[in-house]
Amino acid sequence: MIQVINRAIDILEYISNDVERPKLMGHIAIDLNLNTATCANIMKTLVNRGLIKKADHEKGYVLDNGLTEIANGSFGFKDLLNKATNEMEKALHVLNENNLIAILKKNQRIVLQRKNSTQMVQALTADEKNAYDSSTGRLLIALLPDKDLQLYIKRYGFPSKNVWPGADNQTKFLEQISLIKKQGYALIEDTGQIVGIACPIYKKDKVIASFSIYMPSFRYNEKLKENMINTAIDVANKISE
Repeated sequence: MIQVINRAIDILEYISNDVERPKLMGHIAIDLNLNTATCANIMKTLVNRGLIKKADHEKGYVLDNGLTEIANGSFGFKDLLNKATNEMEKALHVLNENNLIAILKKNQRIVLQRKNSTQMVQALTADEKNAYDSSTGRLLIALLPDKDLQLYIKRYGFPSKNVWPGADNQTKFLEQISLIKKQGYALIEDTGQIVGIACPIYKKDKVIASFSIYMPSFRYNEKLKENMINTAIDVANKISE
């Protein structure tokens, strides 16, 4: 076993006990029988990696958001989300419709950040949703490398007709995938409740997330469709690194 890793985990477990009460570094070192300098170095690394932080109004350390982000698959996206905030706000000013950034985790679309409009009636979508049943999920599945796409199909199968009309068998599914790749975005218009568009966010040449705009279907029309597509593409391009 690697001793320093064990010690880091011991510190995380120690701090996680009674999460509301900050733990002093001196107490951590004594209770875990650690050399003070060793404990300080490990804790400095944990702070730098976003796993623990200094308490806001008291002395001592508490857990940071890093562990939650690791659990939900969003770890490492902090810089991207910070950069995206202004662009998401600008999209709100253009359309005044909800938007979000999400990723693909297994067969789920996971929302990392969202901005809501001031509309009286808003479209609502869960933080976690069947990927086949969302514009973001369809986009991120379509843009998987070919080998990963085949593994995805083997693991999760094809969507049902109710979830993704027109993609419930291999031929139809691959036609939809090809269309999304050609367009460079995924647009859901086949629901009676919500219309949504998703565009890819790149880091270098790899798709890492998606920017999506969505709205109640009763507000959707051809003029708004064109504006929504152009806005989504523009925002996704600006967020991409």
